[in-house]
Amino acid sequence: MHTPPSLLAELDALPARWEVQGTLDAPVAAVAALLLTVAEGRVGDDNLLVLARASAARQGAMTVVAASGADTYRAELAGPVEPVEIQVDRARSRVAVQSWYAGVHAVAACPDGTRVTHRVHRVLPGHPGFAAGIAEIGLRARMSRDLGQVLGVIADRLGC
Repeated sequence: MHTPPSLLAELDALPARWEVQGTLDAPVAAVAALLLTVAEGRVGDDNLLVLARASAARQGAMTVVAASGADTYRAELAGPVEPVEIQVDRARSRVAVQSWYAGVHAVAACPDGTRVTHRVHRVLPGHPGFAAGIAEIGLRARMSRDLGQVLGVIADRLGC
């Protein structure tokens, strides 16, 4: 029987279309612990942080449920929206999310502490999230803003 590739394996096989990164003056293990926390329950600053600022999460309408496979999840949204696929790779300090885009957040040591990188590998063509108004420049700006918010939460939690 053929096993489909994991989300992370699929994305690893694709080049990154866009990348943003930021640095925190904090230990890698502490940053990874916060960034990679994904468990069943409501999405927020303490669960699936990379999606905590999404409008559905802010409205309390996004919930994480376990999927088949180790460290694989779905984020379900209220309303007629496809679930979001999530995979966590704790050994390599990465979390992948696939919704209207597919991307990976990764944590790595750097001279200034910890670097957090967000790479987008795939975008669904024609999706409202990638409409002409957002386009490439807008998506990169949105990625930068979203990563800045994630880093702000982590910095606040770690006091750095």
